[in-house]
Amino acid sequence: MLKMKRFNGNPKIKLEAIKENFPNLKKMQELKEEFRKIYETSENPTEGMLSISEWLAKSSSVFTKSCQTIRNWFGEIISYFERRTTNGMVEGINNKLKLIKRRGYGFRNFRNFWVRSMLSWHLVC
Repeated sequence: MLKMKRFNGNPKIKLEAIKENFPNLKKMQELKEEFRKIYETSENPTEGMLSISEWLAKSSSVFTKSCQTIRNWFGEIISYFERRTTNGMVEGINNKLKLIKRRGYGFRNFRNFWVRSMLSWHLVC
């Protein structure tokens, strides 16, 4: 979902009209922006943990399933504030491997899959 500051012109006007007519969507959009801001402004793990805990208390009525998922993965989510790293790179690699696997349906042996994987990252086989 786009950051609010990226909206301009016609999409921003449409979003404002939607928020005017649907107060629940307005609240959801505001909570989403607040959640993003936690990651941008929290300077240490304690501050991040407290901010997310407060956010969970406010938003559990609107984002029931999302809040439950955040609670289930709370420790892993808070670790972001310690190292400022995510698993995005690993997720990207896994996604690319799944794509190679789908495209290579019917490879006769693992070696062909391995070669195709290495070539995807411009590695010498």
